[in-house]
Amino acid sequence: MWVLSCAAASAYPTHILSMKTSSSSSRASVSVRSSTVPFHPFVPEVSEAVDSLYSEFRAVDNIVACNTSRVLRAFQNAKVGSHHFAGCTGYGHDEAGGREALDGAFAEIVGAESAIVRAQFFSGTHAITCALFAFLRPGDELLAVAGAPYDTLEEVIGIRDSHGLGSLKDFGVSYREVLLADDGGLDWDALSIALKPQTKCALIQRSCGYSWRKSLSVNEIKRAIKIIKTQNPNCLVMVDNCYGEFAEAMEPPMVGADLIAGSLIKNPGGTIAPCGGYVAGKEKWVNAAAARLSAPGLGIDCGSTPGDIMRSFFQGLFLAPQMVGEAIKGSFLIAEVMASKGYKVQPLPRVPRHDTVQAVQLGSQDRLLAFCEAVQRNCPVGSFIKPVAGSSPGYASEVIFADGTFIDGSTSELSCDGPLREPFIVFCQGGTHWTQWGLVLGEVLQSI
Repeated sequence: MWVLSCAAASAYPTHILSMKTSSSSSRASVSVRSSTVPFHPFVPEVSEAVDSLYSEFRAVDNIVACNTSRVLRAFQNAKVGSHHFAGCTGYGHDEAGGREALDGAFAEIVGAESAIVRAQFFSGTHAITCALFAFLRPGDELLAVAGAPYDTLEEVIGIRDSHGLGSLKDFGVSYREVLLADDGGLDWDALSIALKPQTKCALIQRSCGYSWRKSLSVNEIKRAIKIIKTQNPNCLVMVDNCYGEFAEAMEPPMVGADLIAGSLIKNPGGTIAPCGGYVAGKEKWVNAAAARLSAPGLGIDCGSTPGDIMRSFFQGLFLAPQMVGEAIKGSFLIAEVMASKGYKVQPLPRVPRHDTVQAVQLGSQDRLLAFCEAVQRNCPVGSFIKPVAGSSPGYASEVIFADGTFIDGSTSELSCDGPLREPFIVFCQGGTHWTQWGLVLGEVLQSI
């Protein structure tokens, strides 16, 4: 496989331009002269960080190759063809088999019995909600085992008042959470005695969300599932898989998760899926989640998918391992550069990644705003826009977003955001190539 070498300055192209005028023509032409001063795209801090990350980048490339191989094999087994890219209208009954092929390929890729991948999921929160309502009934308890869930799930669960709009709490489902250990990881001792007779579902959030904590590896999720199932084999395990897909060579269903859910405008959409989400896992519970998305009795064989969305889903899924790899390389670079300037980072520099999120603790609102503004100025879309913090649906605090992306809200392209609350952490995600973060960081350093 090809591996990008970052060990020497010669690995970067030097664009050297000089002007000469032909004696027979007044037109100027551009020539390349090695004697002139080379153009370096990165500031020195970024160049030094890149030169030190060769081993980490190569390890990421190996994971990309492993995951791409698994995706390719699944596409081959599903016999994906161009006829699967056709859209459908109305009830979607005349769909050309693309839904079945995509669901089958996705299930095989993540090691699940079944999957439903649909444009009708309009966010990861929506997909996760369908999964939770598939499991839980009045009198049941939901147990979050990795501390507080992501902000947008608080009204779904009933931690914040949903004003009678139909949270789990409104339907008589109770909630508890296991606090994180002092080191920011799972509290294994507390988890080993956490389940009660009414605990029907254990929720594991793979990524850090808006918390200053470690994201969970698949092996840690495996250990947590074993502890949960030892206490009660009938307790169902739901993994919020957002930002974790393809970060490792395994996925949670391979280690016993009953359901996983996430968004297609994050990792598995490969930066080109225009919308959608997924639920995957045990077939019985995927069908129950599908009934929550649609209605009992309708199943998964309905719903229109107009235009070329199916092609984007297939192509995005195929590209996803590569795009996730680039985002992870970007996270290594962010951590290396910002830590060298004295900022606290999570994950730490050169630590193996389990998701695509890199958090940086900036310590002040002014620096948080300046960081996001610098990122926005270096986005391909909306670079002229100044991001302003404000309230967003589902979030408890005011949040600032920098996401000049081709797909609205596509954090897998390149984005950062953060809630306006202490200790003013910016959460960075995505990037179609690590060099994009290399360019952005130069202006970030000037701005903060």
